[in-house]
Amino acid sequence: MKLYGVLLLLVTLSAAYGLKCYYCVTSDPKACTSIGTCAPGEDRCATLEMNGVTIKGCQSSDSCSSPIKCCQGDLCNGVIPT
Repeated sequence: MKLYGVLLLLVTLSAAYGLKCYYCVTSDPKACTSIGTCAPGEDRCATLEMNGVTIKGCQSSDSCSSPIKCCQGDLCNGVIPT
C-alpha cells in the first residue's frame, strides 16, 4: 500500500509550478522519456527503485528520504545525471 502512495505522489502532475521532471513507472529506466510539470509544493524531481521497478516523478522536499532519491533542477532525475 505504501508503494501506491509514493506512486501517487510521484506521478501527480500540474502545469502551475514550473519544475520539469521525468515521470514514469517502468522496469527499464532508460525507457523513461515522458516529461511533466510539477504541481505546486513539489520542488524536487524524484526516483524510486523498488523490486525491479523504477518510478520517476515530482516530490516535495519534505518527503525526500530513503529509498526515494531526490534532486533539484529541471529533468535532473534522468538516466544521465545533469
